[in-house]
Amino acid sequence: MRFDLITLFPDFFTSPFSSGLLGKALAKKIAEVHCCNPRDFATDKHRRVDDEPYGGGVGMLLKPEPLFAAVESLPTLPRREIILMSPQGEPLKQPLLQGLAHNYDQLIVICGHYEGVDDRVREHLVTREISLGDFVLTCGEIPALALINGVVRLLPGTVGKEESLKAESFESGLLDYPQYTRPAVFRDWEVPEILRSGNHGAIARWRMEAQIQRTKERRPDLWEKRGDFS
Repeated sequence: MRFDLITLFPDFFTSPFSSGLLGKALAKKIAEVHCCNPRDFATDKHRRVDDEPYGGGVGMLLKPEPLFAAVESLPTLPRREIILMSPQGEPLKQPLLQGLAHNYDQLIVICGHYEGVDDRVREHLVTREISLGDFVLTCGEIPALALINGVVRLLPGTVGKEESLKAESFESGLLDYPQYTRPAVFRDWEVPEILRSGNHGAIARWRMEAQIQRTKERRPDLWEKRGDFS
């Protein structure tokens, strides 16, 4: 899969793209990431990419010309999505990440700044808006990084044991079950005996019950959406 980041700050991604599983996945060519700076497409001598909004208001907006030119300079793969990271977009959830990972060859991600973008970018360039949550950050690079991380980890070869992906929180609409490792006793806190029993059937039942209980307590909204347990 190819990612194209439209960003004013390409250096922001230097460390994340060279670290951890994401860095290894990129090194193995499981995915490739390219940064494109819209400032390179500004036509005035000051290379301006922002301007004041018509009608007045606080702050500046990203101009349409550099953003359109940046996107139009990129190669076009058959199945692509042009994404704007925006608080007005659809929430970034696991099913959305799965859809992006399995149905697209190219994701172009526009990182917003200032008070947002000229709305003609939304109307005539962007094909999807995605939000990291109901809050505002200083830049679109942070949610863009979260999006790329979430998609790349679902691509074959990124995670060593792909079976582990199926047990993660949100994959089944439930939060993950409690997990423990050695030592069996730490400061008088013991690992549940059932997990040390070797009875895999009983362990599976315990884990499912723990997932249900944890989801009911911590995320009743998720529990209500499932509707398949009483």
